[in-house]
This record gives sequence, structure tokens and C-alpha cells, in this order.
Amino acid sequence: MEEFIIPLQLINLQGDGFHLLVEVFVYGQSFNLVLDTGASKTSLDKDTITLLLEGEDTIQHLPDQHAVGLGTTTMERYIAVLPEFKIGDLGITAYEVPVFDLSTIKYAYEQLNLPSVIGVLGGDILVEYQAVIDYKSLIMRLCK
Repeated sequence: MEEFIIPLQLINLQGDGFHLLVEVFVYGQSFNLVLDTGASKTSLDKDTITLLLEGEDTIQHLPDQHAVGLGTTTMERYIAVLPEFKIGDLGITAYEVPVFDLSTIKYAYEQLNLPSVIGVLGGDILVEYQAVIDYKSLIMRLCK
């Protein structure tokens, strides 16, 4: 079993708790995601992914499905298949990821002068790759 050590960044939400950020690579570009152990799925911002799409890649609308747990059940759901999604040296090919309008989250981070984020790293990846989060060392271990 191969182990991947992923550095994490601890963000202080100005006295209102903390978030852990993890760097990921989408279409070869670096982005931050909030590490969210309570999120069932990794989710990315629709506008950001739309700008990155290459060739015949598209975002598919799922008209009869809505997001659950993002503060509403009326948020339209979309899916994108990313040719490669990287977390550190762990590469996931043909990764199907939900995409949503996450502009309010991106805006909130911007207003707090925090590093920009384009989504959350959720339970789908954390469970599949047996994530172990070490808060003291600010690393996450993933296994493949």
C-alpha cells in the first residue's frame, strides 16, 4: 500500500474557529480546498471549473438532484469529470466531482482576507484513501 503525505494549512477564522486547507491540482493548476470531514462528497466551484474545462470536457446538469448539507436543498447540482485530480502526489484519474455555485464561500474567504478556496475535500476521498489527519503536524496521510 502506497502512502501519501499531504501538507495542510491551518486557517484562523478570526476568532470563529479554524479551517484546514489542502492544496489540490485541477487541470495542472494549484487550488485550495477546505478539508471538511462532515462533507459527504468533495465539491468544487462551478464557475472555476467552467473556466478550466479543456477540449470536449463538459459540466453535466443533473436536473432532478439537489445539494444536501450546503445550507439549502434547492441548489442545482452539476457533475464534471476531471481528467486528473491531484492531492499532493496522489493522482485520481477520470474523477467525477459535483460542482456547485460556491461564490458565497469564495466571497466570504475573500472578505476575511483568507487564502482563496474553490471547494471542499469531503468524505468520498477521505474514506476511499483512508485519510488520517494529524493536527499537530498539519499533515494528512492518504493510502492507495
